[in-house]
Amino acid sequence: MSADSADPAPKANAKDEVVADRSPGPPENLRRRARILRVVNVPMRLLLRLPLRTPLNAKLMLLSFTGRKTGRAYLQPVSYVPDGDTLLTPAGGKWKLNLNEGEPIRVWLRGSKTWARPEFVRDPEEIDRLLRLMMTRNPRITSFVPFIDPDGHIDRGKLEKALSYGFAIIRWRLERDTPR
Repeated sequence: MSADSADPAPKANAKDEVVADRSPGPPENLRRRARILRVVNVPMRLLLRLPLRTPLNAKLMLLSFTGRKTGRAYLQPVSYVPDGDTLLTPAGGKWKLNLNEGEPIRVWLRGSKTWARPEFVRDPEEIDRLLRLMMTRNPRITSFVPFIDPDGHIDRGKLEKALSYGFAIIRWRLERDTPR
């Protein structure tokens, strides 16, 4: 008897087992967008660390944080919209899983380093309100948030689905001094 006939089902590796236990994940178009952003983010990290104001860093900032499981250092470019003394960022990617609410992280903002504390907004009504505010200040936000149509309509069904995948808006509270 061969080894194949003793065990007719092929053995799955650990990675396959993890995938089988998770929800199906985001649709293919969002996975494709994530792959493209991984490539684009490489030069963005360099440009956003420049110690001067540029048109690019007027709408993008660079987050510096440590992976919660690996301890690896990450630099993540994200879009932002100012809202009074806070900044708002749509957060649909996995990078946000490394953030702890209220724990300050280093950010490069408009050519300088500072600290910011994240606050996660997950309430659908508040997200709807904040997205509308964000669209008035940066209409390009519609190209980054998959449940906003190009005409600015927020699809509530898609918003609910995105929330089930972990979508949030992060409200950043800037710190002037080194955090304690």
